[in-house]
Amino acid sequence: MKVLIFYTKEFGYHPAEKNLEDAPDPGGPKSFSNCLLACIQIEQDDEEKGLRSREKKLVNHLKWAARKNNTNKVVLHSFAHLSDSKASVDFTKQLFDEAQTRLENADYDVAQTPFGYFLDLKIDAPGFSLARIWAEL
Repeated sequence: MKVLIFYTKEFGYHPAEKNLEDAPDPGGPKSFSNCLLACIQIEQDDEEKGLRSREKKLVNHLKWAARKNNTNKVVLHSFAHLSDSKASVDFTKQLFDEAQTRLENADYDVAQTPFGYFLDLKIDAPGFSLARIWAEL
C-alpha cells in the first residue's frame, strides 16, 4: 500500500468522468477545510496480507498524520497512480469502508471521494514539514 497525504486548508472535488461501470452515482461537488487528503493505492500483495492487517496499518498512519497536523478530518481518495500493482476493486473499496468506520469510531470526521470516478480536484495545501507525507505501508 502506498499513501500520499496532503494537509489541506481547503480541498474540493467535482466528479468528472466515470471509470468503473458499476460505480454508484457520485452526487455533486463537495469541499472540505482543515483536513488530510489521503491519496491511497492498495496493491495486489495487500490482499495476501489480509483486510484487518492493512486496515489497521492504514488507520494508525492516518491518525498519526492527523495528530501531527492538528486535525480530526480525513478524506480518503483512491489514487491508483502510486504503483503499477493494484488490488482488486472489491478489496480496495472494502478496505476504504473499514478504515472509514474505524476512524469514525475514534471520533474522526471522515469522507471518501466518489469511488470509480476521475475527479476535478482543487487543493490548497500549505508548505510546511508535515503537510506532505509519503509512506509505503
